[in-house]
Amino acid sequence: MAETVTPTVDDTPPPASTRRERSGWYIYDWANSAFQTTVITVFLGPFLTTVAELAAGCELGADTCDGFVYPLGIKVAAGSYYPYLISLSVFLTVFVLPVIGAIADRSAHKKRLLGGAAFTGAGATIAMAFVTGDRYLLGGALFLIANISFGAAIVVYNSFLPQLGGPDERDGISSRGWALGYLGGGLLLALNLVAITLFDDGDNPQRTLDLARWSIVSAGVWWALFTLVPLRWLRERPTIAALTAGGNVVTDGFRQLGRTMREIKAYPLTLFFLLAFLVYNDGIQTVITLASQYGTEELRLEQSTLIVTILLVQFLAFGGALSLGALAKRIGAWKTVLLSLVLWTGVIIAAFRLPAEAPVPFMVLGAAIGVVLGGSQALSRSLFSQLIPAGKEGEYYGFYEISDKGTSWLGPLAFGLVFQLTSSYRVGLVSLLIFFVVGFLLLAAVPIRRAIVAAGNTPPRVL
Repeated sequence: MAETVTPTVDDTPPPASTRRERSGWYIYDWANSAFQTTVITVFLGPFLTTVAELAAGCELGADTCDGFVYPLGIKVAAGSYYPYLISLSVFLTVFVLPVIGAIADRSAHKKRLLGGAAFTGAGATIAMAFVTGDRYLLGGALFLIANISFGAAIVVYNSFLPQLGGPDERDGISSRGWALGYLGGGLLLALNLVAITLFDDGDNPQRTLDLARWSIVSAGVWWALFTLVPLRWLRERPTIAALTAGGNVVTDGFRQLGRTMREIKAYPLTLFFLLAFLVYNDGIQTVITLASQYGTEELRLEQSTLIVTILLVQFLAFGGALSLGALAKRIGAWKTVLLSLVLWTGVIIAAFRLPAEAPVPFMVLGAAIGVVLGGSQALSRSLFSQLIPAGKEGEYYGFYEISDKGTSWLGPLAFGLVFQLTSSYRVGLVSLLIFFVVGFLLLAAVPIRRAIVAAGNTPPRVL
């Protein structure tokens, strides 16, 4: 007979957070989403691909390029350089982010960690101003620094979430953060669109490349500027481990991470959820990261069309995050995320069938992505917060972030390999279906209420 798990009653009141504190937490999503939207989603893929093509000997503005570059002596197709960079950055974050999380859990100064990571990433993004001509190696190095720092800052940022509200509040808090992030990212992208509309010259590909570079730089400035708000408004809420820690917080963080790696097997259902998230979110992040490259290289769409579509995605994602957050109140976050994965599968099938040089169908598909994008990410984040043992938020979000916010690796690797073998971006896109199908099946198999109880937490009323 199957064992019945009775939820334990947690008499501890939810953390008392002020409106100002929660607003400060939301503003960091506003700050960092400029990097995700302007840099990762729109400009950096085509920009670094063009720079790599110049290094491969192709002419600026050429319709096709079959050349190769040789970073560290490795032969790489110019069109695969950017997807491979994404995969490399995530390979490196596997070692960095869990350690950052462990340090955050044992530090009484998490805001300093947040600021250090954010300003490092923003500085590397601003330094993209020096990526001119065929300096693809410099661009790649700066991207690695920026993307790893971006992930490190998100780990620290996410670790504040369980401290801002109780089990029934976190879906709403997380959804509002994501929604404001999409609004901020969309606003900067709109400003860049205005600049491109005013100053771009279709007959001058060098000017187009320069405008892309300065748009990337603007995201670094935006990121750094608005990070000042959460650093002022957030409160330090050190854990017991942080208050009782002695010695060097960095070395203690490494030791604690080692203990957590040994103890994590005590929470197999949390690990099972994390596995499901790593799979389906890998697919989501790959679509976000490579959408602009697919649009320019395969569908031969103008840069302005891509930006308008991404703007549409951003502003619809603002409403989508809030709408799916409201739906989660009625049917639960777990069921809402499962529904979103079904919709994502339809998006991939539709994207494969998109005709070339047809901006309207591409925009319609972008609208569909916008409706489902924010909610699937926000609710995954808040759902995972229910599965974390108390006091280990940073460490667990370190593992979580390995596949979040544009740091996926299996998807871009599969996409890049398929392109190098077939020279077809459409075939590469089809390879992403497996991530959504398998991710759905894994998530559906998680006994989510039992997993929350097993982590020592009280489940929300509706799951």
